[in-house]
Amino acid sequence: MRPADFPELLTPVQMGEADRLTIASGTPGRTLMENAGRHVADAAAEMVGEGGRVLVLCGPGNNGGDGFVAARLLKQAGYAVDVALLKDPGGLAGDALLAFQDMTSRQGGLVPARIGEGELGSQLASADLVIDAMLGAGLDRALSGPLANIVNEINDSGCKVLSVDLPTGINGATGAVMGTAVRAACSVTFFRLKPGHLLYPGRGYCGDLHCGDIGITADVLDTVRPDTTLNCPSLWRSAWQPPRADGHKYSRGHAVVFGGPVRATGAARLSAGAALRAGAGLVSVACPPSALLVYASHLTAVMTRQVSGGEEIGELLSDKRLNAVLIGPGYGVGSGTREDVAEILKPGCAVVLDADALTSFEKEPQDLFLLIGERERPVVMTPHAGEFARLFPDLADADRLTAARLAAARSQAVIVLKGADTVIAAPDGRAAINANASPWLATAGSGDVLSGIVCACLAQSVPAFEAAAMGVWLHSEAGNEAGAGLTAEDLIPSLKPVIGRLVEKTMPGDDAKTSFFL
Repeated sequence: MRPADFPELLTPVQMGEADRLTIASGTPGRTLMENAGRHVADAAAEMVGEGGRVLVLCGPGNNGGDGFVAARLLKQAGYAVDVALLKDPGGLAGDALLAFQDMTSRQGGLVPARIGEGELGSQLASADLVIDAMLGAGLDRALSGPLANIVNEINDSGCKVLSVDLPTGINGATGAVMGTAVRAACSVTFFRLKPGHLLYPGRGYCGDLHCGDIGITADVLDTVRPDTTLNCPSLWRSAWQPPRADGHKYSRGHAVVFGGPVRATGAARLSAGAALRAGAGLVSVACPPSALLVYASHLTAVMTRQVSGGEEIGELLSDKRLNAVLIGPGYGVGSGTREDVAEILKPGCAVVLDADALTSFEKEPQDLFLLIGERERPVVMTPHAGEFARLFPDLADADRLTAARLAAARSQAVIVLKGADTVIAAPDGRAAINANASPWLATAGSGDVLSGIVCACLAQSVPAFEAAAMGVWLHSEAGNEAGAGLTAEDLIPSLKPVIGRLVEKTMPGDDAKTSFFL
């Protein structure tokens, strides 16, 4: 299973409900565990190679049960297998107990030992692979004492690790490291990914991700009702249409980027160029008269308009053909920006607020939220972590998924909380986690390009949540296309092949799923 083909993300609680519903419908839990263990064994065999030695570390719950199944299957396949238990097997129950009995039967042929603190050294030294089946995704408190020491001992050994579900110590709902955590080369999970697989720091501990089908059918999602997804084309593709043969530039929207003073024109120029490349039919930069010649001398297909103050902003945006607006990149921080944002939020166009437009409301964020709440047309805000903390200081220490959701509900705007694991959240509670970003996107001007792409998606009448998610994905794919050493200027031409592939994958008659990563 490729995660991009099955984008729903389940918390550990929701995954438990999916298990329960499947068992209640007639599939034995033992069958689910057997299938899970088989996926783990297959991944382990691929990682360790023929004749390798595998050390399986098992906890007392179903995660350990998956490990028992994997150990038995690997032993039967001819691998040298050692099994060590966190706790006495007398505490095992249910399906995990059945899996343990199968593993230790005459057919299974394995005799496990207890894991003692400081006693793993010799086993780790001789192992070619460690299977971490200790705790899995349900951890909700920090590791401490002997278990924390065991995790640190595994990490210090340098052994290659395969984790079952999630590395021990990672919170499956948030990606947080609970005190300490196993660093895995690969994690094998089942049915659907969890947020903790994609949110940092957990994402950095998981290694390669594999998601296996264990017999849970998709209809359980109708009851579980997940509200978090992987950001991939299936989330937003149906909301966006390539240009029609009988269309024209005006049918693709007219985006307006408000540019800053003569000393800071680069950011708005990047945004405007990105908006044009991302599909807006027309793009204009509205700027102070003193900066007009600078913008005009650098822009060709992007038009320029001179605007001085709130009244002229209102006059410009009274043209209903101007349907999406971006303000913030390079605009300047202060009361003048707050006044201009207020004026921009009055008309009926979609609005993207970024950079200086956000920071200008640092001392009175509620004023901004009231302005947004009074309008019908959508607003997208694209803060990085610092800008987010200025507007939502009480949410800055929350996990990113929760923080973005609460911020969207409070502000009534779609929030794009930028980062290596960008989270897109809507006021209605929907959220998506992005997973295709290149680390080279962490460069000056990259965020200006992103806000321009989102503005272009809004101009093309894509709904706000989908427009934000689409913009983030396109921006990330452009980064992958541009490659190592990219600068923000490289992203704009790199959008062309990315959009080309998107169109090719979704032309009439093409049944291929839109999956490009993971």
